[in-house]
Amino acid sequence: MSSERLAAQTTGSSSCEAGQGTLPSCGPFAVPFVAAQSPNPPRYPQGKALANGTLFPDLNLPFHLKVNPGQVADTPLNQLRALDFVILELGLYLDTHPYDSEVFSLFQHYVELEKTARAQYVKEHGPLFQTDAAASGSYSWGEGPWPWQFPEKEG
Repeated sequence: MSSERLAAQTTGSSSCEAGQGTLPSCGPFAVPFVAAQSPNPPRYPQGKALANGTLFPDLNLPFHLKVNPGQVADTPLNQLRALDFVILELGLYLDTHPYDSEVFSLFQHYVELEKTARAQYVKEHGPLFQTDAAASGSYSWGEGPWPWQFPEKEG
């Protein structure tokens, strides 16, 4: 830290870099609001939602104009992750819009898709959670291969 910035912090004068606040440590300001959503907002497809970090395009507000990475690899584990992500996002939306029956119906649909996809994944690749091992004839939790040991690239 430069001696000028250290002196500015000590004396309270403002010599922070552009885009920084006049806090004691010259830290960046936080965004003090949450974008409001209208009922039944537009949604990304589940894979694009996972890649962008939000299901809702209206909430896709890149931090400091930083663009999110591209498409996530289309693998069975990433498909399951995308379903889980969409369920979480819909649940968060429903926390603030509990009477949006169309989105609740969509939430129920994705929960059923996730149950089916998870059962299929466990059947083909082995348990994801320790409790998944209870479904087999013997305790198989410690047996491989683990999801990161599959040859396909998970992205």
